[in-house]
Amino acid sequence: MQGCVVVQRIIALDMEGVVTPEIWVAVAEHTGLSELTLTTRDEPDYQKLMRHRISVLSEHGIGLSLIRQVISTLRPLEGAREFLDGLRQRYQVVILSDTFEQFADHLMKELGHPHLLCHELTLEVDRVVEFEARIDDAKRRAVESYQNLGYHVSAIGDSYNDLGMLQQADAGCLFRAAPGLPEKYPVLGCLEAYDELTSWIDTAG
Repeated sequence: MQGCVVVQRIIALDMEGVVTPEIWVAVAEHTGLSELTLTTRDEPDYQKLMRHRISVLSEHGIGLSLIRQVISTLRPLEGAREFLDGLRQRYQVVILSDTFEQFADHLMKELGHPHLLCHELTLEVDRVVEFEARIDDAKRRAVESYQNLGYHVSAIGDSYNDLGMLQQADAGCLFRAAPGLPEKYPVLGCLEAYDELTSWIDTAG
């Protein structure tokens, strides 16, 4: 008699816009610099977006310490901690984000320290001079690596920089997506509430 094959699952989530506020928007609001309101919801080219952000920081003398001060005032999106806690009781969960190690500690603590894969900043004392992507196309390649290990991956994101991982995943879904994105990628579907997202995840395997 053959045994039952158990499908092992990983849930891969974007961070900003899915379980936390947008950090750069909060910095823009704190500093009054509208140039920092651009996010991956607006600019699909992440490299171009980060070069723009670093240029603005340099021009206005904004360092990491001020950014971390702003981040310390942020809290996860309403219901996000409960949503993640519920998922982690049943699945392996990973946050795949284009944020940075130097930004993430406060919000990860607020979320109960989920597993996070992200990038790093290069600093000169307090000044942000460059960013170091973990690898090119990191989100998609992380999903692909989990699949190569035999996992079924369900992925959730909200922006253009999430499309690679959503399309690579065994099941992909947009959540509170950037305007126009659901219309461009209707096959992905788009949800607005955590209870809807939980139901989708439970049935996506």
